[in-house]
Amino acid sequence: MNHQQPELKKELKIRHITMISLGGIIGAGLFVGSGPLINTAGPGSIFSYALADYW
Repeated sequence: MNHQQPELKKELKIRHITMISLGGIIGAGLFVGSGPLINTAGPGSIFSYALADYW
């Protein structure tokens, strides 16, 4: 019996690049957008976000 693993291809399709770029844009926007909130509300905003995200 031949139990060889199929070889994986090293290629990115347009949809992969699109999803990577969208994730980067959304992540950077959330990171930059949270700056004024943290500046105004202090570190409590981080704790409240973590608590709301957990529930």
